[in-house]
Amino acid sequence: MARRTALILFAFVIVFTGLLAGAYQLTRPAIEASAREEKMRLINEVLPAGSYDNDLLGDALKLPPTPELGLADGGEALRARRGGEPAALVLEAIAPDGYAGAIRLILAVSADGRLLGVRVTQHKETPGLGDYIEPKKDKNKERPWIRQFDGLSLATAAAAEWRVKKDGGRFDSMAGATVTPRAVVKAVKKALDYAAANRDALFDSPSVGKEQP
Repeated sequence: MARRTALILFAFVIVFTGLLAGAYQLTRPAIEASAREEKMRLINEVLPAGSYDNDLLGDALKLPPTPELGLADGGEALRARRGGEPAALVLEAIAPDGYAGAIRLILAVSADGRLLGVRVTQHKETPGLGDYIEPKKDKNKERPWIRQFDGLSLATAAAAEWRVKKDGGRFDSMAGATVTPRAVVKAVKKALDYAAANRDALFDSPSVGKEQP
């Protein structure tokens, strides 16, 4: 009896696993298309669509663990080009020191070093207090907090200005929620430094999809 039950369970596992595998293969194209659409939605928020003419996702570069970007497990850089010439870099970055943990970011830096846009893609900051770093949750719809970075560069904002106003810098913060913007400002500045220091290496790498040394 026990042997018969075991055989039935084994057959059930085989059939169930096969059904799951089949369902995954059937839905995989739709899942990948949805992921690609969501990624492009975020990219379009930081990088003007008319500023490049190449296949952005096809010009991706895998990054190794990159402390400057907070990417302990590596990440990805996208190269935007126009007429074959460098136009902008789209980088992932992580601020590890948010109030409630890591804050994930995506940002676009033009070839001449200007921040074209920054967006928070994931965080766990306190609802109603620290989550104003995310435009959808920012009550200031006319000029969300994250838009303070637009157009800034290392040339137009001195190193000492890359702090919240409470610390003597130029960036606004909300009373009682200073840790969150401090973390974002620091991460964005470090990412901008990284883009400036590695601009040519990132754009010139011929190995699309290959990990940087």
